Formats: sequence, C-alpha cells, structure tokens
Amino acid sequence: MSGMASNLAKKRALAAGFGTNANAVKYLNQDFEALRAQCLSRGGLFSDPTFAAAPESLGFNELGPGSYKTRAVQWKRPGELCSSPEFIVGGATRTDICQGALGDCWLLAAIASLTLNEDVMARVVPVGQSFGESYAGIFHFQFWQFGEWVDVVIDDRLPTKDGELLFVHSAEGSEFWSALLEKAYAKVNGCYEALSGGSTTEGFEDFTGGIAENYDLRKPPPNMFQIIKKAIESGALLGCSIDITSAADSEAVTRQKLVKGHAYSLTGAVEVTYRGRKEKLIRIRNPWGQVEWTGAWSDSSSEWNSVDDSERQNVKADDGEFWMSFTEFLRHYSRIEICTLTPDTLTDDSVKHWSVCNYDGSWRKGSTAGGCRNHAYTFWMNPQFVIRLDEEDDDPDDNEVGCSFVVGLIQKNRRRLRKVGEDMHTIGFAIYEVRKFHGQREVHLDKNYFLTHAQKARSETFVNLREVSTRFKMPPGEYLIVPSTFEPHLNGDFCIRETVSDAEVDAGFRGLFTKLAGDVHSFLHIILLTLLSVPFYCFAGTDIKTDGFSLETCRIMVNLMDDSGNGKLGLGEFATLWKKVQKYLGIYKKNDMDNSGTMSTPEMRMALKEAGFTLNNGIYQILVARYAEPDMTIDFDNFVACLMRLDMMFRVFMKIDAHDSGSIELDFHQVSE
Repeated sequence: MSGMASNLAKKRALAAGFGTNANAVKYLNQDFEALRAQCLSRGGLFSDPTFAAAPESLGFNELGPGSYKTRAVQWKRPGELCSSPEFIVGGATRTDICQGALGDCWLLAAIASLTLNEDVMARVVPVGQSFGESYAGIFHFQFWQFGEWVDVVIDDRLPTKDGELLFVHSAEGSEFWSALLEKAYAKVNGCYEALSGGSTTEGFEDFTGGIAENYDLRKPPPNMFQIIKKAIESGALLGCSIDITSAADSEAVTRQKLVKGHAYSLTGAVEVTYRGRKEKLIRIRNPWGQVEWTGAWSDSSSEWNSVDDSERQNVKADDGEFWMSFTEFLRHYSRIEICTLTPDTLTDDSVKHWSVCNYDGSWRKGSTAGGCRNHAYTFWMNPQFVIRLDEEDDDPDDNEVGCSFVVGLIQKNRRRLRKVGEDMHTIGFAIYEVRKFHGQREVHLDKNYFLTHAQKARSETFVNLREVSTRFKMPPGEYLIVPSTFEPHLNGDFCIRETVSDAEVDAGFRGLFTKLAGDVHSFLHIILLTLLSVPFYCFAGTDIKTDGFSLETCRIMVNLMDDSGNGKLGLGEFATLWKKVQKYLGIYKKNDMDNSGTMSTPEMRMALKEAGFTLNNGIYQILVARYAEPDMTIDFDNFVACLMRLDMMFRVFMKIDAHDSGSIELDFHQVSE
C-alpha cells in the first residue's frame, strides 16, 4: 500500500474509533478473545507463534543464542514455578516490580508508577485475566504506540534459570502480572534485549499516550515541589535519575546507597511538621526492590521520631522504597520526568484541555533526510508541518502573554532495529514563523526561505532518545515545525505530536460533558445532545429570549468545530465551541441596546463588526433576509448561526487563497465540497 493510501486508511480507521484504548488495534492481527476461546474449546494451552519460547525472543547480543547469560534458560509457565499462581495478588502495587537480569530499570520505574493510578493501570492491564476457570495460557496487554493503542497477545511461557524468573518478578513469588507485562512489551519491541537501556519517558508515554516532560534539577523552577505534588495527585507518572559523568559511573552505588545512571520511580510528595516547621519530603522507589537511601528520613533514621504519629509515613525495611527531604533530593538527583494526559495541569490550578494533533512522516536518504540546520543546503529537504495557534492562555496568574503548546518528536520502532545493528538517531526540531498557509498542514518551503529566515524556537537539544519534547509559549499565528536528524542522509520514521491549550475547562463543565457523553468523549451528536437537552438559559440568563439552539444551528457548530475531520467533537473541541458561544453571547448582550432580549437589524450590524466581520451592503442584505424574523429582529439562535457560518466561510476562503490575493477561483469539486 502506498504511503498516501496507508495514511488515508489510518485516518479513516481512527475516525471509526479504531486505535483508541477502548477499541485497540489487534497487534499482528491476534484476537485475544478468539484465541482464548479456541484454546478452551480444545482443552490446550496457548503457544504464541509470533513470539516463540526460543533464543531469538531473548536477544541478539548479550542475550543472543549461545550467550553465557542465556545458557540453561528454560521457558516455563507460572504453574510450573509455583503450585497456585496468581495474576494479581491484592491489587497491583509498586513492590510487585523487582528487576531481574535485564537492564530495563527505566521500564520498571514506569511500571511502578503505573500502579499508583488505577484508571491508567486498567488501560494497560485489561481486567478479567486470571489463572482461574478461564485460564488458557494466554494473556493480553495494551500499549500506546505512535498515535494508536495496540492490544498485544502473549502466551505465559516465561524465561527462567535455576527455577527462578530470569527477568522482572514480583516480591510475592506467586504473582505474575508484571513478568507477563514485561514479556508483552518485549514482543512489541522485538525481543527482551531490545529493552535494555532507555528513558522512563518511553514507558510513561506507552502507558498513557501522554507527552512526557523533563525538568533539569540543576536549574529547577521555583515551584518544583508543588509541580511534583500536583502531578502525583493528578495521576501523572514520575521518574527521576542521577546523571553519570563516565561509563564507569553507570549503576555505581554512592556512599549513601543511591545508584547513578539508574531510573527510579517518584511515588510521593508530602509536607510534615518537624520540630516546629514544615519539612518537604519526597518518596522514591528503586525498581531493584532493594538498595535504599541511608541518609536523613530514610527507613531507620531518627527524624521520624520527631514527627507526630498522624503524619508519620509508612516506612519498611529494604523494600526499595524510601523517603528523603526535598532539599536532599535536589542536591543528589539530576532530573525528573513527568508524564500526564493533561500536561498543563502541572503548573496551574485550573483544569484545562489540550487538543492533540499527530503528524506522521519519514526521513529518507536523498529526498527527505536533510539533517539539522547546520547543514544549510540540505536542511530544507526535511518534512515540514504547519501548526496554528489561535487563543492566548487565559491564566490570571501568568503575566507572560502567548499560547502554550508542547511539541514532541518521536522516532518510530528504533528498538526493533537493534537486531540489525541500528539504534536511536539523534533528533530534534526547529520552529519558524510563517504567515501564508491558512490551515494547510503539510507544505514545503525551499532552501532560500531557510537561508533568509531565522528560527523562532527549537527543541531544547538534539538527543539520541526515542522522543525529544519541549514546552513553548508564543504569540498567536502560524508556525512551521521542521523535524530532523542531527546528521543528514539517515533513514527513519517519526511522528510529531503537538498539544495546544484550547480553552479553560472547569471541573463542572468537564463533569457535564462526561455525564452527557458517557464513557466515550467523542460522539457526533454530543453537541446536539448537550445544547438541545440542557436549557440554554442556564448560562444565557433570563434577559435573552430563546428556547435554545435549533438543530440546524447545532449542525453548523459541529461542522465548524470538527477540526479533525472525523465527524466527532471531543472535550477540547466542545470546550472551545462553548467558549466561542459565550463570547458571542457577550457581544449579543452588549449590542442589545434596548435590553429587549432580541437584536434589531441595526444592532446586528454593529455586533457583526465587533465580532470581526466587516461586510459590504450586499452581503448584509442577504444576511438580514436569511436570519431576521418578519418583525426584523434576530434572536440569539439565528445570531450564532450567522456568525458560525461566516466564520466557516472566512476560514475556507483564507485556506484556498494561499497567496493573500483577495480573490479565489473554485473548480467543480471545490464547489461541491
């Protein structure tokens, strides 16, 4: 299938609901329910032909066939390792994840954080799995992969050595969910060894679909503790680590039992009263399940004796989890990684929605692999994507004016290529301000543009991680994102995610949307259902004479706000629409000079101008004929319908008039659209 046809098929599948967590894509076309039913009907246990219990599933180098690390490895089912295996014992907890003979502490730190949020856990580990009556040697897990959720089926044959699990295991010897989860993730990435070494953000993102952000603790923001505390309370996943200065430092243990170059989970943040003052504390977990901080506030430290029993935290001896003061934390640790489904909630008390746009692309030697800006004569060859920032942040506590957004550039499937000697490219992106594309998404500016225009922003660094992401605040307008590898002529596939703050969505509004939409936040009829079933005067006030919006007006709204083109409105689109309607309400009331609850035609002309539409007499005559009542008044329903239609027509015109000529020509197909 050609790239264009493949992208179109993917967009249609997403529009139909495929690739969501509720309707995940079946990885390698394996259907868990069908396969389990087949095994139960024939009375046998499932053996996965796509990820065999064989040396190639272990690795290719240190864990490759013939390696001393894999000698005498046997693949065994949980029932062969203990008499009464359990999938989960007493709920999934952080102590269920203990590292084995694989350098995937980054993944295990992410899994440990996963257990702190039941909703997120349920997205990754589908319920209803056990070693009980429905047991057939088959399990499944769901991961976010580059824009879509995939459902991954595995059998439960696990690599063991000397009767013990070789890789991740639970402190409770009869519990196997974490080992099976690790196997499913190894399958997605090609083998177990492909998981060795990495960033916790990879696991965070693949468990949530969120964009992870990094904080350098050498120069933390002044409210770092509040950011951490709020992130944990909001269900975010957090990791932390200590940088190394040389290869010899990797996993070196300090005098106070902290491990350098090692991924930890950050699992708690509290303030306790200590000797008459408030002390900020951070809780951290080592995925090894042992080796803990021995300094102040550690498990056996005397500081706890000066804390009231009501504030005293639960501390256990050598379970891998420990507390330390926030001051000590900043002194010893180098960086924090935070991933949440709503990244803006980390730095501000209001709850906002961020719309997410995904762009897929490829770098190909000789055509679209231009390298970074250092390579001036090939940089322009890279793929280019236009984004539009419309609304400035509405944050009274932030004096900086602009639109907040986060850009994340992910390179795809690089772990799978380790078997053939490849690894992560060094990647980054540049952002340019442009003024002429009016809604076009994929464009291609030539070499001269980049030789004569400076970048407005860029990724914080070029780095050889799966993703590089950076948060920005810039004025409204159109911007060009140019993703690239550091060196030119390198092949690779990538996706860009751009999250933009759409509008404030307070808890009451979110609750209303959730109540009306049910569990799925993107129904075609959600806006109709909401605006027709909820009396409009609930927010319009009794001074506006209206019975609510007509079906026709609602349809105009859906057509205008459905930016994704999938015929649906999600929470962000709905919230933006609601804010737009409230803006129109303010204009309507302001120009209803006689407070009649309706608008006269002269008042309407002034209102249209205030809304940003300066129209000639001919067009205004048409609008009056179309939207005014016989008594020459315009009610709020017709006023909104008029503004929405004008908004849509102006958008279409500007999109087609790419050169700002002030006139357009339409062919038959464009007229039909």
